Amino acid sequence: QVPLVETGGGLVQAGGSLTLSCVGSKSTFASYAIGWFRQAPGKEREFVAGINWSGGLENYADSVKGRFTISRNNAKSTVDLQMNDLKFGDTAVYHCAAANLYGSRNSSEYEYWGQGTQVTVSS
Repeated sequence: QVPLVETGGGLVQAGGSLTLSCVGSKSTFASYAIGWFRQAPGKEREFVAGINWSGGLENYADSVKGRFTISRNNAKSTVDLQMNDLKFGDTAVYHCAAANLYGSRNSSEYEYWGQGTQVTVSS
């Protein structure tokens, strides 16, 4: 089991910034790749960003590249998603998830999931 908890969501105006955090268990967190996914009402869950266990590799969806930055601090068992220049289309529930292997954008390959945090961008 890898319990994950997301924090940092909220309401922000378009063009603003938010930082989401994913906090995990100290005993297991560092060995997993972490991904951020989001799901808007009526839409499929989509990959946003991913990071490998050490933090040395990152990948992003094209829709957020250049605006979002993923990072991790294994000493604190956290993975952050810094979101800048937010757009109305970024409105969604954001989830972090843990996978044994880095690189997948397929949600089915992520084994553990947090409950999610709501991000709402007003236009």
